[in-house]
Amino acid sequence: MNAQITDLSTSDLDPIALRSTLGEFATGVTVVTTLGDDKAPVGLAANSFTSVSLDPPLILWSLSLNAPSLSAFRSHHAFCVNILCHESKDLALQFARPSDDKFAGIDWEEGFGDTPVLNAASAVLECETIQRIPGGDHEIYLGQVRRFRKAEKPPLLFHNGKFLQAGDLL
Repeated sequence: MNAQITDLSTSDLDPIALRSTLGEFATGVTVVTTLGDDKAPVGLAANSFTSVSLDPPLILWSLSLNAPSLSAFRSHHAFCVNILCHESKDLALQFARPSDDKFAGIDWEEGFGDTPVLNAASAVLECETIQRIPGGDHEIYLGQVRRFRKAEKPPLLFHNGKFLQAGDLL
């Protein structure tokens, strides 16, 4: 294997090289939603999502401390993780880009805690926020699943800065 080794004990860690290395991990793509202080829907694309526990049912995801939606997620008691299907690349891009109304043209309904549930999602986890944990330049959200649903659709994946379908990695 001809891989460049980076010594993590050095103080001059190259963040671009680290980001590239982290990009080697293929993830699913989600849109996490909540309500803003004005009760307007808020959402963003995220791939920092994972399951934590089945008993009790817990999941987590993280949000940049620089995210415009940070105050909404801090002030509302609930959030929804909408797991996207392979047909949802445009939806992921809509929520990844800055916009005054990310929900324009989006089919959604109210879920637990009035959080937006995207009808195009392949799976949905409606959660109560039970803890926010400092994590470097991010805040980690731990949520207890209150409701969930799934459809039988292949997932949208993200690897090395590109959207993929499950078969693309084989």
